[in-house]
Amino acid sequence: MNLFGHHTVVTPTYGRPLHAATSTLIAKAPARNPAARADAPAANDPAPALADFDIRQGDCTLLLPQFADRTFDLVVTDPPYIVGYRDRSGRSVANDDNDRWLEPAFREIYRVLAHDAFCVSFYGWNQTDRFFAAWKAAGFRIGGHITFPKRYSSSVRLVRYQHESAYLLVKGQPEPANVIGDVIDWGAYTGNKLHPTQKPVSILVPLIQAFSKPGARVLDPFMGSASTLAAGMMCGRHCTGFELDKGNFEIAKKRLTRMVQSHSRLVDDAG
Repeated sequence: MNLFGHHTVVTPTYGRPLHAATSTLIAKAPARNPAARADAPAANDPAPALADFDIRQGDCTLLLPQFADRTFDLVVTDPPYIVGYRDRSGRSVANDDNDRWLEPAFREIYRVLAHDAFCVSFYGWNQTDRFFAAWKAAGFRIGGHITFPKRYSSSVRLVRYQHESAYLLVKGQPEPANVIGDVIDWGAYTGNKLHPTQKPVSILVPLIQAFSKPGARVLDPFMGSASTLAAGMMCGRHCTGFELDKGNFEIAKKRLTRMVQSHSRLVDDAG
C-alpha cells in the first residue's frame, strides 16, 4: 500500500530501458511496419527516428525512487490540479482531491532531473500557492510562465475560463534549445475523448523542442493518456511515463503502441 491507500502495480511495458534501473519488466516494442510512411518531422528539429517508450502503472512517488539521480533531461507534466474535477460524464482524476502527493512527487522529480535542466508543469491556478511551495521546497526556481489561450470556454462562472497555464521550472543553469514565446495557442479542442483533462499534442511539441534536444530522455510522471509521450516520440525523444489509474494506463499503452506499429510521428488527439 502507498500513502494514498492504493496498491502499487508496475506493469510490463513496451520499449527499451532508458537506464539500468528501468530494465525490470520491460518488453521489446512491437515490430514496426517497414512499409509504413513516416510523416514529416517537427519543424525545428532534425528528422529523428520515432523513439521508443517506457511506461509503468503505479504511484509516481513510489516509482520515481527506483530511478537514479539525474536520469532524465526534461520533465513535462500535467499533475492533478487539486480541485476535485469531474467532467460532464462523471470522469474524475486520481488524487485530485488532495495534495499529499505534491511535495513528495516534485522532490523526486527534481532529484531524477539532470543538472541544468527544465521541468514544465501545468497547475491549478486557484492552488498556485500549494504548487509554488512544493516546487520551491524541491529546489526549483521559476524560469517563466506559459499561457495557452483556448478558442472556447472550458467553463463559465465568474468569467469565461478560456486558457490553461504552465510554469517553466529550472534546475541549475540550463539554456533552451531554442527560445519560444510564452503564449502558445491551444488549437483545436481534443474532445477529451482519451482523458477528462486531455492536452493537445500540438501544444506539447514546442515545449519539448524548446527545452530538450533530439535523443533526450523525457519524463511525465502523471502521464494520463500519454499526450506528452506521444509528442516526445514525435520529436525523437526517449520517453518514460507513469500513471496511477489502470484504465488511463491501458489507453496510453494502446495509443503509443499504435504509434510504434505504424511508425507515425502524428497522433490523432481523439484516439
